[in-house]
Amino acid sequence: MKNFLAMYQRLSIDNLHLLAEVYREDVQFIDPAHEITGLTDLTRYFAALYKNVESIEFSFDHLLENDSEGYVQWIMTFSHKKLSGGRPVSVNGTTFLQFDNEGKVYYHRDYFDLGAMLYEQLPLLGRLVKSIKQGLGK
Repeated sequence: MKNFLAMYQRLSIDNLHLLAEVYREDVQFIDPAHEITGLTDLTRYFAALYKNVESIEFSFDHLLENDSEGYVQWIMTFSHKKLSGGRPVSVNGTTFLQFDNEGKVYYHRDYFDLGAMLYEQLPLLGRLVKSIKQGLGK
């Protein structure tokens, strides 16, 4: 887990080769918007992600782990010129990981609010989504 967290602190468009240090070739990666199998496709996904954001950083806390799996809560803060007027957006999430005997990740599942990350940051749709969320709380 320590290597995984350290890699995400350093990861950028210029060093995507670092993914191979923590993920197996046959990794399965799932988040609310994607389901990816294999390190090659995962690297392509991160290349597109990092190409389209102006900045991105992760802060980690509340870590639970054993030899074969782990959970970590995080906050991802990013800025994208087409979302939220280019202002930074912060999203809370949790990751569940499974490790092989060598400590490499073969299963990675992210849980986060895709609406808060994406839909609420779009001018017209954002207002609608926020209005719906507020109405659900009444």
